[in-house]
Amino acid sequence: MAYTSDKNKLLEEVLKLLAEDGFDGIGELLRIVLNAAMVVEREKYLGATSYERSAERRDYANGFKPKTVQTRVGELALAVPQVREGGFYPASLEKGLRSERALKLSIAEMYVQGVSTRKVAAITEQLCGFEVTSSQVSRAAAELDTVLEQWRKRPLGAFAYLILDARYEKVRVNNVVIDEAVLVAVGVDSSGRRQVLGVSVALSEAEAHWRTFLQSLQERGLTGVQLIISDDHAGLRAARQAILPSVPWQRCQFHLQQNAQAYVTKQDLRKSVAADIRAIFNAPSRVDAERLLKLTVHKYAQCQSKLASWMEENLPEGFTVFQFPAEHWRRLRTTNVLERVNKEIRRRTRVATLFPNEASCLRLVSAVLMEISDDWQTDKVYLNMS
Repeated sequence: MAYTSDKNKLLEEVLKLLAEDGFDGIGELLRIVLNAAMVVEREKYLGATSYERSAERRDYANGFKPKTVQTRVGELALAVPQVREGGFYPASLEKGLRSERALKLSIAEMYVQGVSTRKVAAITEQLCGFEVTSSQVSRAAAELDTVLEQWRKRPLGAFAYLILDARYEKVRVNNVVIDEAVLVAVGVDSSGRRQVLGVSVALSEAEAHWRTFLQSLQERGLTGVQLIISDDHAGLRAARQAILPSVPWQRCQFHLQQNAQAYVTKQDLRKSVAADIRAIFNAPSRVDAERLLKLTVHKYAQCQSKLASWMEENLPEGFTVFQFPAEHWRRLRTTNVLERVNKEIRRRTRVATLFPNEASCLRLVSAVLMEISDDWQTDKVYLNMS
């Protein structure tokens, strides 16, 4: 019964339990609902229900694996659906567990360290499901930190493309709230799949912090980098030139497009400038891009002289992508893949609002990134490297 996805049978079972045990049977109800949800997930993954013949079928069901999960309503003995070829794990069971635990711990730490309000304390009691004491928070944090540290220090290997970016989070350091930089690296390997390679929380994006971060990637075995994609931050530029001096650099075209607008002094020219820069970046070759750039610089030389000088000096830094396979250009010309990652980080960190220390910030961000990276391994190939 626990393995069925039949809605009518599931409803009958739930109603029967409620009639017999009332709310004392909430744990068993949760077990039944979770088991049913996982079966539905498997059917969606397979593209077919049990024994169904379908041209859309991508694999076959392969029984169940027992798993015990600790919850606020007690211990649940679940049956996790399996598939023959592997690669499936039900999101309804564990997707987000690491980031949820990290978020709960961040809020709990705020409470324990006395930096939260009564509202945060109330949220903690409802959200965490455990007594909020310093020792219990420490034990829970240590358990999760071990998993996350192993992931952050895992050996790397050859990655053709390296994308770098940073965002800022509010962190309490020495009783003062400051904006700390979260440095993130994403790589594309020889099979064309993405991975989050590393993350670090630092005081800023100064060269010293970027340099230490890039060195840590090398120490973990990062090799084979053919192209670095990033924005033009002075600290990152200096660190990149020091640690990976011979690797070509692609400056993010999206950020170049934004930066150009700061040099446009007439409002009615903004759309025209944006369209001209897009045409340059969308050129079919570097030769064509350089030709269009020359024409565009000439076009604005008189009416927007500072813009013209800026474009002549900076836009060629967005042309490096032209020396790589044309089918890769769309993915490699911007840091958009990391922009989407940063949005997911922000979605989780804005709940915590303020981190009580660097460790708490690193914990939550690492958990989110680890889940994103795990999801990418089952996604379709990001780039065709053949």
